[in-house]
Amino acid sequence: MRNKYAILVICIVALVIIEKENNIISRVSEKLTLKQTAQTAGPPSFYNGSSAPVVMDYDGEMSEENATRLLEADQGGHKHILLLAATRTGSSFVGEFFNQLGSNMFYLFEPLWHVERMLSQDMDIPNATVSSLAYRDVLLSLFLCDFSLLERFISPPPQEHVTPALFRRESSMALCEEQVCTPVVKDVFERYRCKTRRCGPLNLTLATVACLSKKYRAIKSVRVRQLETLRLLVEDPRLDIKVIQLVRDPRAILASRMVAFSSKYQTWKSWAVNGEVPIEDEEVKRLQGNCHQIRMSAELGLSRPDWLENRYMLVRYEDIARYPMQKAAEMYRFTGIPFTSQAKDWILKNTHASEVTSGVYSTQKNSSEQVEKWRFSIPFNLVQVVQDVCGPTMELFGYKFADSEQTLVNKSVSLLEEKQFNLS
Repeated sequence: MRNKYAILVICIVALVIIEKENNIISRVSEKLTLKQTAQTAGPPSFYNGSSAPVVMDYDGEMSEENATRLLEADQGGHKHILLLAATRTGSSFVGEFFNQLGSNMFYLFEPLWHVERMLSQDMDIPNATVSSLAYRDVLLSLFLCDFSLLERFISPPPQEHVTPALFRRESSMALCEEQVCTPVVKDVFERYRCKTRRCGPLNLTLATVACLSKKYRAIKSVRVRQLETLRLLVEDPRLDIKVIQLVRDPRAILASRMVAFSSKYQTWKSWAVNGEVPIEDEEVKRLQGNCHQIRMSAELGLSRPDWLENRYMLVRYEDIARYPMQKAAEMYRFTGIPFTSQAKDWILKNTHASEVTSGVYSTQKNSSEQVEKWRFSIPFNLVQVVQDVCGPTMELFGYKFADSEQTLVNKSVSLLEEKQFNLS
């Protein structure tokens, strides 16, 4: 019943006029407001029904300083890159292509983690109904170098715009630069502390200043499910945004998730041992739904509607793994950003890593070996399930079916079709 209710609500929201969107958001705002401490009291900002967001200060009013800052942020030819992917598609590795650009890049690693966590754990509103709206608005505010909306979702709440809890801070070079680095605070634990230098908790005001000083801004996210939900973001006149959708063979994704998220994939592991997979099981349906969402976004992007014209690029992880420098150059050319020697050096160094350094979460890979590795770590019965429920997605992206276990483990048989995307 709960799933049926969620689907019904989503359909209703998709059909009503845009003012209805505000009714849903107001419920989120009320719940967020209740969670605020005295230091962070005030409603969050969401779209007010136009293409521009209402960006408010902590007293609920837009301050002159904030408005001026955002206006200045939108001038000067800034470029914005959004890397969309699913988990275990190599997005952390590909995100580094931009993170390693140099001093002119402001890169954020999975800031929507905080939004997803709060909406899924702390609210009784169906997540799919509001998450896409919240994701869109947080992304917009971050591309404009405004962290005030994201602060509403960080737990525990930042104190005077300072937090030790930003997810994977250390994965952003810009958030660990000297200008953002504050003195270490005794007895304050920061799980994702900077590795390049000793810094105290992150001062988000300093992060804003650093962001505003950069010409290029990039965000990586595995949490946006549908490209269509980002239309208002892409069409916002203050942004010059390019969307890169990263995809990977769903059989390889499953094999990787069974290792990286072992405790969550016990059911799949039991099926691997027992041999039989109930095709109607919720786990299988979830896999099918994920493949469907990825395919729908890709089909939309590749159809090149007016609002995505010259703003969408599809990239397969397998192509990046085989031709990292060539594909990186193509992505940089697409975004209009100079491909720096610093980025090139990082790619060269980190696509020829040894087995010792190529851990599950490492961004150092012997990249060409990663393409075929999954074929020897997943049983054929699970491969058949993926092919059954993700067939249309695999065909769109050029992933060939394995018709037998012998074919699966035969490296002389390619399961990757040479395919060109993004053709004008």
